[in-house]
Amino acid sequence: MTASQVPSDDALLMLFANGDADAARALTDRLGPRAFAVALRLLGDRSEAEDVAQEAMLRLWRMAPDWRPGAAQVGTWLYRVVLNLCIDRKRRGRRVSAGLEGVPEPADPAPGMAERLQDGARAQALQAALMRLPERQRQAVVLRHIEELGNPEIAAILETSTEAVESLTARGRRALAADLAARREELGYRDD
Repeated sequence: MTASQVPSDDALLMLFANGDADAARALTDRLGPRAFAVALRLLGDRSEAEDVAQEAMLRLWRMAPDWRPGAAQVGTWLYRVVLNLCIDRKRRGRRVSAGLEGVPEPADPAPGMAERLQDGARAQALQAALMRLPERQRQAVVLRHIEELGNPEIAAILETSTEAVESLTARGRRALAADLAARREELGYRDD
C-alpha cells in the first residue's frame, strides 16, 4: 500500500461512523499508542495513563458520527482530550508518583545490561524532571520534543499562540537542563 493509499484519520473515522469495524481497529492501532504515550509522560503513572488513553479513544468513538472532516485534525482533537483528561485527574486529587517504578525498561536486546541500566536511569531522571515542571511547560515539552509535533499543532492542542508554545518549550528545556545538570556524570554523560 503506497502512502497515497493509506486512509487518513478523517477517512477512517468516517468509515467507523458508518459501521466499519476494520476502520476502528486501524485508527485505534494508529492513535491509541500515541494517546497512551502522551498520558504516561504527563501523569508518570502507567495505570493512570492507560485509563486516560482508553477514555480518550472512547470519546473519539462516541463523537465519530458528528465529526466534520477538515474542521480539525483527528490527532489534534485526541491530544486535546488526553491533555484535558490528565488535567482532570490531577484536579480530582489523584497524585502520581514522580518515578517510573511501574514502567518496565524498553525491551531492546541489542544493548548490554550496563547500557540498559544506564538508559533506565536516564529515563527515570527525565520523567522525574518532567514531573517537576509546571504543567503547561510539561505539556508543551512532551508534545514538542517527545511526540515531535510542530508548534502550530501544539498551539491548537493547548489552545494558545505559537509564540506561547515557543516560550513554554524554551522555559521547559532550560528548567530540565538545570534540573539534570548536577546528575550528568551519574547518568553517564561526559563532556568529551
